[in-house]
Amino acid sequence: MGNTNVVQAVKGRGFKFNRKMDSVCSNVIAREGIQTVAVENHCNFSRNSDLCICVVTWNMNGQVSYEDLVELIGSNRKFDLLIVGLQEVPRNNIARLLKRAVAETHDLFAKAIMQSLQLFVFGPRNSEPLVKELKVDKYSVGGFGGLIGRKKGAVAIRVNYKGITMVFISCHLSAHARNVEERNSECRHILHSLFSKNQNPYAEPAHITVWLGDLNYRIQGLNTHPVRNIIHKDLQKLLTSKDQLLQEAERGQIFNGYCEGSLTFKPTYKYNIGSSDYDTSYKVRVPSWTDRILFKIDDPDKINAALHSYESIDDIYSSDHKPVKAHLCLTVNKHSSITSR
Repeated sequence: MGNTNVVQAVKGRGFKFNRKMDSVCSNVIAREGIQTVAVENHCNFSRNSDLCICVVTWNMNGQVSYEDLVELIGSNRKFDLLIVGLQEVPRNNIARLLKRAVAETHDLFAKAIMQSLQLFVFGPRNSEPLVKELKVDKYSVGGFGGLIGRKKGAVAIRVNYKGITMVFISCHLSAHARNVEERNSECRHILHSLFSKNQNPYAEPAHITVWLGDLNYRIQGLNTHPVRNIIHKDLQKLLTSKDQLLQEAERGQIFNGYCEGSLTFKPTYKYNIGSSDYDTSYKVRVPSWTDRILFKIDDPDKINAALHSYESIDDIYSSDHKPVKAHLCLTVNKHSSITSR
C-alpha cells in the first residue's frame, strides 16, 4: 500500500476535567495554548474507565522490521483502542505487519493512507458492533513526497466507539527550524479542512480530538552542544521553554485548548540510525521534540480524561526518530447523555 493515496475504512498525575473552568485541562501547569498535564502511572485500565486508548506515533525514515513494530506496540495489550500514526513509511504493506503483530487481541477497524503518511485504528477482537460511526479524510501539503515518500500533510479517522466520538489526526509537517510560520499555517489548514466536506452543521463535535505525528517543531535559540549537555545530565525538562510548539501555542497561533503530557523524555530527533546517539553528521542537528501527541476534550461536562503515560520508545534504532507513546483513559460523566456501553 506504500506510496499510493488510499483512505479506507475497514469493517468488521492523572487529571480530571472540572465542570466550570476557562481551560479544558485541570491539574495542569498554567499556560495559554497547550496545557501541560501531569501523568499518573497507575491505570486499572477499563475497570475504572469507559475507554482506554494507546496512541503511538513514529517517523520510520523509510525503514521497517516486524520486530520493531512488535516493540512499538508492546506486550501489554490492556487497552481498548490502539492508534498507530506513521510517517515516512516504506513501500511495504505495513497494515499487514501491524495486523499480524496484534492478531491475538485486536482487529483493524480503519486505516487512512496518503503515500508515506498512514494512520491505523485497532479495536478489541469481535467488537465491531460497538462502532457506530467511521469516517476517514486526508489533507495534502506540498508535492509528491520525495524519494522515500516524505509526504507532508495529515490523515484522519473519525470513529464512534462505545458511544464516544473521537477524531484522530496523524500529521507530518514541514521540516527545518526556520519554518515555524509554515508549520503554524499547516496546522490551521489541516484543522479547518478535515471532515469539512458535506459537513452537517448540526452534527455534534467529537468528544475528544487526538493529534499525533511528526509536527517538526524544534528547540529554538540554543546551539546543539549546550542542548546535548543538558540532555546528558537528564535535565531535558529545562529545554521546554525553548520548544517551538509550546512557544507558538502560548502566542495563540496553534492548538489552543489542547493538552499534552510533560516532556520528561529525551528529545526524539535526530539520532544516528542504529544507535541512541544524537546526530554526528556535518549538520549536527539540535535535538528536538519533533514527535508529539496532543489531545483536546470538547466538553468536560461529558467526558473525564486521565493520562497514564507519555514516553518515548528508546529501544528502537532503525530510524533517526524515536517513537512516542501515550496511554489515555476516558470516563463518561454519570449525568452525561453519552451512552458508553
